[in-house]
Amino acid sequence: MTKIFPLVSHLESLQKDRAALAKLRKGLGSAYGDVEMYPYVVPFLPKEKYLHKFYFLVASLFGMHSEPGAGDNESIGTVFSKFTQNDSVEKRFKALINADGNDLSYHLRQAISLAHSKNIPINYHRLLRDLLNWTHPEHFVQLQWARDYWGSQ
Repeated sequence: MTKIFPLVSHLESLQKDRAALAKLRKGLGSAYGDVEMYPYVVPFLPKEKYLHKFYFLVASLFGMHSEPGAGDNESIGTVFSKFTQNDSVEKRFKALINADGNDLSYHLRQAISLAHSKNIPINYHRLLRDLLNWTHPEHFVQLQWARDYWGSQ
């Protein structure tokens, strides 16, 4: 079962609040968001400052595609497996799982934008958990996303 993050639960409560979603979107492309996001994100930040960028990233992505509700443990690899399979999708997926901390935001924005265009929901609790573990030396998140993507084909 995916861990429940209070930030994501709060974001889900804003799903129909267009003004709040617009403020969250302002953080896209900025590692620590935009000041307009602070009331929605700062109360939920952990003590570990190096994790803050992932909280801001998830909040800004939610502002772009506020349709949570993917299966309990669906990863971004599972989301990619639902797209029409072609070389372009696979190339994007490989770039995403190969992304380092600096490029991750860019590749995730592309992925979430594609999910939005296909009306595919995102499990933001799972996404945040995965991002908090992204830099683990064993790359278990990237390997799981790869299993979820290629294992379903």
